[in-house]
Amino acid sequence: MPKPQLRTTSAICPLDKSGFIPLYYQIQQALMEKIHSGELLTGDLLTSEEELARVYKVSRMTARQALHGLKTKGFAVSQKGLGTFVTRPKLEKNIMHLRGFTEDMKHLGMVPSSKLLEQTVVKPTEELAEKLKVGTEELVMRLRRLRLADGIPMALEDSHIPLRRFPGLEKISFAKQSLYFVLRETFGVRVAWADEVIEALPATREDAELLTIPKRASVLSISRIIMTTEETPIEVACSRYRGDRYKASIRVPATTIE
Repeated sequence: MPKPQLRTTSAICPLDKSGFIPLYYQIQQALMEKIHSGELLTGDLLTSEEELARVYKVSRMTARQALHGLKTKGFAVSQKGLGTFVTRPKLEKNIMHLRGFTEDMKHLGMVPSSKLLEQTVVKPTEELAEKLKVGTEELVMRLRRLRLADGIPMALEDSHIPLRRFPGLEKISFAKQSLYFVLRETFGVRVAWADEVIEALPATREDAELLTIPKRASVLSISRIIMTTEETPIEVACSRYRGDRYKASIRVPATTIE
């Protein structure tokens, strides 16, 4: 494995050693500014605590506090024997709110996009037909997309939608269109609830390749059945989110605690 290279960055600004802001915090903010500006990118090797202490003329303890603060905030991660690398805080997937990927990313202030992997018309398996409450001879649309946020691969989505309920749906390209927007605005669908199963699973070879994550890394898998207000299933889907960028969150009512 090649030795990680330290990215060359701009000149070091001197610290204000006569003010009230702690030195470690000043160093931490200087590094954060480089990350936010794009001068330091995800995966870049950060300056070591020894080098930070030397260039800023502070103790190693102060430099260590600065790096620790970055790691606590989710902007850095240490790898034994290699150093500390720039990363990004995990995005929270609030499983109590039923939103599509497009709405989720916009809510987080990110720009969503999709790469269409497959959009075909198929006959469902017995298991899929049972979940969608259709016959095995009926046609469903299979939609597979790589979902991106700010150009970064975030999730793989595999959806099945019954075409008897949505004639002509298969003719719409979902490379740029939001599936839920089309179902809502074109077909008048009103989603009521969803049954979801959440699992932490090892990435498959395809997951690793498309999501640009290491082989056997963890993915957050969410399988769901979307139901309308008429108690009709309209989608069976599985989304596999990269585990290094996502965590699931839920608010539990106090009445469930005895």
